[in-house]
Amino acid sequence: MTRIVIADDHAFLRAGLEQVLGSLGFAIVASVGDGDAALAAVAEKDPDLVIVDLRMPGRNGVAVLEALRAQGDTRPVLMLAAEIDDASLVAAIRLGVNGILLKDSDASALKEAIDTVMAGTRAISMAMMERAFMLASQPSPANPLDALGERDRRIVEGVAAGLRNREIAENLAISEGSVKVYLHRIFDRLNVGNRTELALLVRGGEGGR
Repeated sequence: MTRIVIADDHAFLRAGLEQVLGSLGFAIVASVGDGDAALAAVAEKDPDLVIVDLRMPGRNGVAVLEALRAQGDTRPVLMLAAEIDDASLVAAIRLGVNGILLKDSDASALKEAIDTVMAGTRAISMAMMERAFMLASQPSPANPLDALGERDRRIVEGVAAGLRNREIAENLAISEGSVKVYLHRIFDRLNVGNRTELALLVRGGEGGR
């Protein structure tokens, strides 16, 4: 029996997913509401499959996938999304996501996706793969980080290096509160939602230099 960890911040939707998966004969070994809890559950329960919501506060689905792959964890990850933006689609595929399923899919599509990824094949629609290929083949736009001022760039570099706000503040001789204010402004300016997305943006920009 396939053992599954579920991560979705919407409790109602998560309960429905648990019910559907249970009726399909799968074993839910953990059901959690955020990315950090998902990683902890994977470490503790050692599931066969991780089903993770793309959009979650804090560590989102792409960030969970990135953390698992960074640890050398190659177990199947199936990502659920109400919709998926271009950046998340390309990032998820580059990180080796095994399946992407839209949340308006029915139970039979969910079972098919699980069976497919557990058999070692990607469960990603042709339309999504073609879209990702098209996006990846387009010329890289100008690096948005180039428009940042010196202090903002140093803060961004600190985030990409994995430093905490306190450590960044000490390096720049400013308060931790100021770092938070600068970060929120940087998030808005670069259109990213959290530190992981910012770090991915930095790495992508460095790769294009």
